[in-house]
Amino acid sequence: MHPTRPWRWLAAFCLLVGSLTAADPVPLTLRVMTYNLRYASTQQPNAWSDRLPVMQALIKREAPDVFGTQEGLYLQLRDLAAGLPAYAWIGLGRAGGSQDEFAAVFYRSDKFEPLAFDHFWLSDTPEVIGSITWGHTYRRMVTWVRFRDKATGREFEFWNTHFDHQVETARQKSAALIADRLRQTDPTRPLLLVGDFNCLAGKSPAYTLLTQEAGLTDTWTAAPRRTNEDLNSFNDFLPPVHAAERIDWILVRRPLAVEAAGIVDYAGLGQFPSDHFPVTATVRF
Repeated sequence: MHPTRPWRWLAAFCLLVGSLTAADPVPLTLRVMTYNLRYASTQQPNAWSDRLPVMQALIKREAPDVFGTQEGLYLQLRDLAAGLPAYAWIGLGRAGGSQDEFAAVFYRSDKFEPLAFDHFWLSDTPEVIGSITWGHTYRRMVTWVRFRDKATGREFEFWNTHFDHQVETARQKSAALIADRLRQTDPTRPLLLVGDFNCLAGKSPAYTLLTQEAGLTDTWTAAPRRTNEDLNSFNDFLPPVHAAERIDWILVRRPLAVEAAGIVDYAGLGQFPSDHFPVTATVRF
């Protein structure tokens, strides 16, 4: 045997292993959060000026990679972002432009690059800005963003929504519309759907549709460890209630693992930041 031939075999083997490794997707781990901010008000108690610094401190402490907010008004979101320089955000008012409440998406700008984003309304005419067709009073919508993780090159989608709080039919139709839109996306791309769904996890038709028919995984039930397991996610600015009622969810498509989930009961200076507690999850794809 020629003395250099073993080295040729070794080089070929290394090239083969390298090509297989390069073809394998790089693991992507995300710490995510959903948070209904409660729209800004100057009325005491719980004025926005009092809640803002506590909310900023909470978000810095929890340090999510990406999070969705509900109910935030344009000036409110600008206030929040001003104290969170590590984050950028994407959103559109429910009535178009800067009008009405947002379902905004905040993300770590040093870690992620938005590749595409869009909005649709929860109605029979989802492309019509501000449209309402299901008997509810307030406009409802979805904001979604497709991100690229700068470190790994992996792409993922993050969808944020806020279902109606009064009309059950609207909630069910909203879930069905989102499920239909999800079927139009790349099924291999990691995807997260977060929001204030205004109905109970595990006890509502919208939850059943999204977790069974649409095939999404509830990070809360999938997590091996949960913080504040029996805490209600809605607090109404009142002392916490421990009845295990969650209307704020983080749902994901085909996760490799959900490492942890939690409800954050943080209050600073005697002030709750919002009438909802934020919900968090750490997900690996």
